[in-house]
Amino acid sequence: MALLFVLDSKPLTTEDTERDVVILRKRVPGLSEAALAKFVRRASHAARLRGAVNVLVTSSRELLALNSRFRGKDKPTDVLSFPPVLGLADGFAGDVAISAEIAAQNARGLGHSAAEEIKILALHGILHLAGYDHERDCGEMARREQRLRSSLGLPVGLIERNEEAEARSLERRGRGENPLRAQRKGRAAYLRSARTGQSPVPTQARASR
Repeated sequence: MALLFVLDSKPLTTEDTERDVVILRKRVPGLSEAALAKFVRRASHAARLRGAVNVLVTSSRELLALNSRFRGKDKPTDVLSFPPVLGLADGFAGDVAISAEIAAQNARGLGHSAAEEIKILALHGILHLAGYDHERDCGEMARREQRLRSSLGLPVGLIERNEEAEARSLERRGRGENPLRAQRKGRAAYLRSARTGQSPVPTQARASR
């Protein structure tokens, strides 16, 4: 797919498929299109992703429309990744769409800047374009994201913080309840694997992205 074509309804040129294109439809304090494009190039190189990446930072309304249209989920989300369709794969790695509004909310809750949050989400999307899938890979993407986050100077990553939040929720709700305790232990094993690089005990605990 070419996300910029879908949203802007204008032809995608050969030049567009050979270079990273970043569009900020929503203003993000401390972040310019040039700065985000530079980060996308660094992150793509670190993730060993070949080809240009389009990144669109836009409204939650547009993320909801994309999520509904392409995933059948009638709700906004923070980041979506779209691999290229057949015929555009040569020199083009895919598209990443990010909600500036949800990114700002996340950043406020976690104590870092909205610009950093956009980069965290961009890295997460790039890893999906590189073939990682945290819902099925037993922690491989989480470990890779953590290493890249550290090398790129980013704060806590998307998968890890989701798992930590779920683990804390289970800790509060699951005292004395064996099924929840088992889930909590599974999540704890997942988090330990992300930090140590060791394979976790198989579990159904996954981030909900």
